[in-house]
Amino acid sequence: MPALLDTIHALGLVSCFALLGTSRIGACIRWLSLQGIIFGLVPVIADGASSPRALLLAGGNIALKGIIFPWVLLRLRARTSYPREVEPFVGFVASILFGIAALGLSVWLAVALAPSLPHAPFLMLETAIFVVSIGLFMIISRRSALMQVIGYLMLENGIFVFGVITVVETPLLVELGVLLDAFVAVFVMGIAIFHINREFGSMDVDQLRALRG
Repeated sequence: MPALLDTIHALGLVSCFALLGTSRIGACIRWLSLQGIIFGLVPVIADGASSPRALLLAGGNIALKGIIFPWVLLRLRARTSYPREVEPFVGFVASILFGIAALGLSVWLAVALAPSLPHAPFLMLETAIFVVSIGLFMIISRRSALMQVIGYLMLENGIFVFGVITVVETPLLVELGVLLDAFVAVFVMGIAIFHINREFGSMDVDQLRALRG
């Protein structure tokens, strides 16, 4: 099992740096899909056994974050007059440099938290903090609403992993409720993006400043 967690840790880091440096929207959505699938496996691996609770939680996460949400985002991009290229406020090179700095900060925070969370795998703790920081960065550093939705989903992925590895036992109803919240949030944001694009011909959030007055 530790070897599988090491693999998930490595793929999680690769997916984050790929999302920071990828210039194509479609590629970003596919990397997000991969991230959702690999992090969805964490409950089964961390549980150490294929309990019905772990299997249900893993299946729900993989279905929503690895398949349904990416499909919705791809359909949304296809149905709107949206450019295929990412248009960031912060350039790709600067984004990668931020990712390197965030990785170092994540390791430092994980070292500080490790004594109080002895049952949490260190690598996954560091990964969770790193994914949360990259998700927040994506939300504030990308012009398009679609990329900000991707950042939100990355943020939710990081929070999910952190919760799975640090909380000894959480009621299944609470965990499924969090999934339902993410499901509703993505669909509400998808509807909002569609209507914004239909009314203004753009999903560039920077252009929404013109509405202030």
